[in-house]
Amino acid sequence: MKKPVIAIDGYSSTGKSSISKVIADKLGLIHLDTGALYRGVTWFALQNCIDENGSIDLQKLFSSLDQIELEFRNNDGELILYLNHIDISKQIRTNEVSDNVSVVAKQKEVRDFLLYSQRSLAEKGGIIMDGRDIGTVVLPNADYKFFLTASIDERTNRRYFELESLGIQAEREQVKKNLIVRDKIDSEREIAPLKQAEDAIVIDNTNLTKDGTIDLILSHIKNI
Repeated sequence: MKKPVIAIDGYSSTGKSSISKVIADKLGLIHLDTGALYRGVTWFALQNCIDENGSIDLQKLFSSLDQIELEFRNNDGELILYLNHIDISKQIRTNEVSDNVSVVAKQKEVRDFLLYSQRSLAEKGGIIMDGRDIGTVVLPNADYKFFLTASIDERTNRRYFELESLGIQAEREQVKKNLIVRDKIDSEREIAPLKQAEDAIVIDNTNLTKDGTIDLILSHIKNI
């Protein structure tokens, strides 16, 4: 029997990626962190497409997309993102990338560039993808759709401690401001905005542990 396709969307720092990884392990699925792909493109842009004002030159990025090769490699059970054969899994979590990823991700050219590869990976089933438009745009026919949300203060704490664990210094208020700005950009962009699919199950995990969120999602997934 074909394994299911699961879409998990939601706001930044609701635990989408880490939760999806655990569920993938439990159900024997492949996990794809689509946000990492957009961060990978953003990292490339920051290294190669900066204008004289220190901002990303979007037109230069669009004309350089054919120079980008992104792939996930399995490293002891964890999928690590490589850009042009270089491990960039830590670099894509920096504040600089976080500050720019929403602007890059809302560009139609970038979304089209990544859309085909995401859909191709899901064709055979047995995959769980997390992002912001998986259930609405990338995989509208997914077998299961979930939408994660949590309070801004809780998400700020999670993001702050994540950065701390990576050895990245950050101010808590700046982290909160960044999340608010990203929410606004992601929700209001014209191309594939962040929104709940009509048939998605909404889970507010403000007061749920990671394990509690995982258990709740698994309780909705049948016949596996």
